[in-house]
Amino acid sequence: MNAPLPLQGLGVVITRPAAAAEPLAASLAREGARPFVFPALVIEPILSSPALEAALDRLATCGLAIFVSANAVEHGLAAARERGPWPALARVAAIGEATAQALRNSGFARVISPEGRHDSETLLAHEELRSVEGLEVLIFRGMGGRELLRDTLSSRGARVTYAECYRRVRPASESAPLVDAWARGAIQAVSVLSAETLENFVEMVGEEAAPYLAATALIVPHPAVAAHPLARRFRRVLVTGAEPEAMARALATLRVNP
Repeated sequence: MNAPLPLQGLGVVITRPAAAAEPLAASLAREGARPFVFPALVIEPILSSPALEAALDRLATCGLAIFVSANAVEHGLAAARERGPWPALARVAAIGEATAQALRNSGFARVISPEGRHDSETLLAHEELRSVEGLEVLIFRGMGGRELLRDTLSSRGARVTYAECYRRVRPASESAPLVDAWARGAIQAVSVLSAETLENFVEMVGEEAAPYLAATALIVPHPAVAAHPLARRFRRVLVTGAEPEAMARALATLRVNP
C-alpha cells in the first residue's frame, strides 16, 4: 500500500490572483492537498498616468531599479520598454526569488536579490543597497504599499521615485460555494500573501464565515501580515515563505499538529 502524500486531504484556500494561484494549486495538489482557488485580489495594469510617465522619464539617469513583485516586472518592464531599450547603467533588484526569476526570464543576467527571507528589510541589508548616496532609484510597484524601501533609501541619501504601474482591486466573487465547503469540513487552511489580501478575503466571505475562520489556520509569508488584527480571527497563524515548497512544509505541520 502506498504511503499517504504529505498533504493528503488537506483543504487549502489560495487567495492569490488567478494567474499566480493556479500553478500553486497544482503544486499543492501533487502533494495531496485539495486546493480551493478563491482570488481575493485582482491586478489591473496602469497603462498610463502623469505620475508613471514622470517616473519613467527618470529611467535614463536611474542607477538602480527595484521591482517589488512579479507583477511589477510584468507591467513595469512593459511600460519602460515601450520607450526603448533598458538603460545599460540601471541595475535591477528584486524582493523575492519569484520576482528575481521574472527579471531573469525578461533578459536580465544579473539581479540583486536577498537570500533567505524575501522582504524589504532583507533587500535593504544587501551590500549593494547600503551605500546609495546620490543614486537615482526607481521603485516599480503597485499603487500604495509599504514605505520602508523609499524611506530607508532616502535616509541613506538616494533620490527615490515610485513607478506605480498596476493597481490591486478586490474582485466581486461569489463566496457561497467556499462557505459551503467550509461547512462540510473540507477546508483546514487559508493562504494569503499580504495584509490587503487578508482584508479583502475576510470582507468577501462575510460574517457568516467567522466561526469557520476561528477553526482554520492562516498561512502568511511575513510576520507583518501575521501581526494584522484580522489574523487573530483564525485559529492559528503560520509564517512561512511564499514559495510552494515552503508553504507545503508549513501545511504538512497541520497534519502532525492539527
